[in-house]
Amino acid sequence: MGAESIEWHMSAAGGNGSHFEKVSERLVFEGAVVSGYRSTFRGPGGVEFERDVIKHPGAVSVVAIDGDEALLVRQYRVAMEADVLEIVAGKRDVPGEDPVVTAERELVEEVGYVADNYELLISLVHSPGFCDEVNHIYLATGLQPTERDLQGIEEELMTTERVPLREIRAQITTGAITDAKSVVGLLLALERLGVGSV
Repeated sequence: MGAESIEWHMSAAGGNGSHFEKVSERLVFEGAVVSGYRSTFRGPGGVEFERDVIKHPGAVSVVAIDGDEALLVRQYRVAMEADVLEIVAGKRDVPGEDPVVTAERELVEEVGYVADNYELLISLVHSPGFCDEVNHIYLATGLQPTERDLQGIEEELMTTERVPLREIRAQITTGAITDAKSVVGLLLALERLGVGSV
């Protein structure tokens, strides 16, 4: 996903970083999900500098809308050592898989629904200062219940919460929803659906 994400970013941003070039990179650690590199770049005038870069396979997220409610999940996030309220999401851990197919699978796994319609809201770059992750965020509508397929201990203990669409902005403003992908996806979904505030 690294090269794909870089090409995506250059295209989306309208620039190709022509003033900079990567000289080398050295694998520092290889984890189960991400890998870390010490990379050397050359800037204008030949100045070289080093940066730590995390390479990520990419992710998908789903703003699942059921009637006038959004289906969110509350799950334990190890980096924060806390439960976080967020939209459905998962890694692109099947090489070459279309992101919408990943989104369909994550919706079944985490909340037990299939959707009639998927619409790409945005391909979001989370932390371009150190990570190449691109998250494809979809709006899913026309939901129909099916059996959940929870994967891993975090998902086994996650809970589903229904939040009325007209309360979403207030929950973001008050800090009840702070997860970046969820804030972006939910606000874009409200705009797409023409939902106002309370």
